[in-house]
Amino acid sequence: MSPLPRSTELPAGGAVVSADAVPNRTGSWRTGLKPQANLDTCVNCLLCWVYCPDSAVLVEDGVFQGFDLDACKGCQICDEMCPVDAIRMVPEDDPSPPLSVVRAGSNGHG
Repeated sequence: MSPLPRSTELPAGGAVVSADAVPNRTGSWRTGLKPQANLDTCVNCLLCWVYCPDSAVLVEDGVFQGFDLDACKGCQICDEMCPVDAIRMVPEDDPSPPLSVVRAGSNGHG
């Protein structure tokens, strides 16, 4: 009788491997609001990343980087979960930087 294969030797079979997953995009719609983060206030707790239902929070090497506005649907969960109010929802036509990340005073919203 041959030994059972190790779990790392089994094919993915029915599981979605993150590297192979197709990104979910909202297309041209959002609720009319988009998230904006103030990096001077952010404490990098990553609760926004944990609770985001659309994987729209960008994190690199464990550090918050901004939002993928192509994936964000404007649900406001990130804003609600932020313990230091570093995230706020702004109107869709707000002239925010591409990743919707600002430093205090950099866009007139301080």
